[in-house]
Amino acid sequence: MNHATRSIAATFGFLIGIGGLDHGFFETLQGNTPTPGLFVQAIGPANRMWVYGTEDAFTLIPNFLISGLLVILLSICVMVWSARFVQQKNALLLLALLFIPLFLVGGGVAQVALFALTFWVATQVNHPLTWWRRVLPESLRRGLARVWPFALGIGVLLFLIALEIAIFGFVPGVKNPDLREYICWSSLGIGLVFFLIAIVAGLAHDSDLNFGDK
Repeated sequence: MNHATRSIAATFGFLIGIGGLDHGFFETLQGNTPTPGLFVQAIGPANRMWVYGTEDAFTLIPNFLISGLLVILLSICVMVWSARFVQQKNALLLLALLFIPLFLVGGGVAQVALFALTFWVATQVNHPLTWWRRVLPESLRRGLARVWPFALGIGVLLFLIALEIAIFGFVPGVKNPDLREYICWSSLGIGLVFFLIAIVAGLAHDSDLNFGDK
């Protein structure tokens, strides 16, 4: 098993769960009320903390309370998958069977990009990494192998900062909501770059570490 790759996939899965819990919690706060259609705002007007704090989602469930409860349940299941099942034989199928319903009942639109990354990284957990050894020069592999935890940590921090701004709209010293939204999306975008660096670095680490076992 490729341990760094597994840790990265598990971390991404936890972030999907956290994002889902956020949507589900605010959907339940809207109570036993009908949704306005397929595309909804998880944070309703009564609980909105700033003008752009809506947390958009797609749902087939025409009721906020039921949608929110299902999202919470599925988000917890994704987090359990991250902790226990990433390396299992049917991990990819199980992830798809959890995430697709999560998206369809209101787990969030932006989650799709993180799911795609999680799914791909999970395909590499038990996969021989000889291709990466051929593509990455030895000096680059060894340099990258040292940085994957730091790149992953920075990516997670930026993701959580973006999530905080998306919900609360709090940016110290910034009052303009348009600027706060820009900072939110910038944090998410830069976080994605660090996630990509972490993936490549983690694969470099595992390809070096496990080469002697192949």
